[in-house]
Amino acid sequence: MSDNYVALLGTKGGPSVRPKSSMPTSNLFVMNGQHVVVDCALGVTRGLVDQGMNLKNLSTIFISHLHSDHYLELGPLVHTAWCSGLTTMVDIYGPAGLQDYWDGFVLSMKADIDLRIDDDGRDDLRDFVRVHVIDEGVVLERDGLTISALRTEHPPLIDCFAFSFKTAKHHAVFSGDTAPIKVLEDFARGADLLIHEAMLESALPSLLKRIGNGSDKLMAHWLRSHTFAHDAAKTAAKAGVKRLALSHLIPSDDPTYGPKDWQKACAGHWDGELIVGHDGIRIEL
Repeated sequence: MSDNYVALLGTKGGPSVRPKSSMPTSNLFVMNGQHVVVDCALGVTRGLVDQGMNLKNLSTIFISHLHSDHYLELGPLVHTAWCSGLTTMVDIYGPAGLQDYWDGFVLSMKADIDLRIDDDGRDDLRDFVRVHVIDEGVVLERDGLTISALRTEHPPLIDCFAFSFKTAKHHAVFSGDTAPIKVLEDFARGADLLIHEAMLESALPSLLKRIGNGSDKLMAHWLRSHTFAHDAAKTAAKAGVKRLALSHLIPSDDPTYGPKDWQKACAGHWDGELIVGHDGIRIEL
């Protein structure tokens, strides 16, 4: 088993959680001995622990954009790591607005944080977080790992990013949320693994009915801001990647659809290895 891998902790597109559904988007990239959490939706803390990660070693988090199914559990993750023995800095990279989120979170938890400092003898959690606002280009170079960002097309948001993780031996790319965009082909060129969001076109009408409190506006958002599975397959083929993993699945919890439907949607557009993501899957690099 390789020491370099990507774990898909949550593979559901959207913030809702229903009986028997998967969890929203969170990921763990382990490359060159470094652990980088990418997106922190509901369930990320449990997902990391299930991968065997000691939360007190949490150090680096990337947030692709400010939709709740990508950062809702960011504060609780860092707080739980602190309660689990964290004594070192956590660097959080993402769009403008994350500092407001973090400041609001620690303010909401002030009573608890102050009590644990006084009663448990812990150092102040508020001293252990640095928030970095990112833009396109190289974001972080550290110990042989280069992480770069690419702005994607996910209206109405402007600051939404794909991420590239590259070492001397491995290259993995995370699409973030995006409509199909040609620049992602060059960004992912020749990667060992492309993790791309995906929708099943035929399943969207029934999903809208099941959600119940959406409208035609939600359907319009899906169509202008996300990528059908067959278009993700086309991107992977044009980029010449070695493997394609589908995640942020829309839908992920409809029992009338399964892996064969995703495979069928990609057939004829992608003839390489296709991985249909599910919560907890570990993909070796």
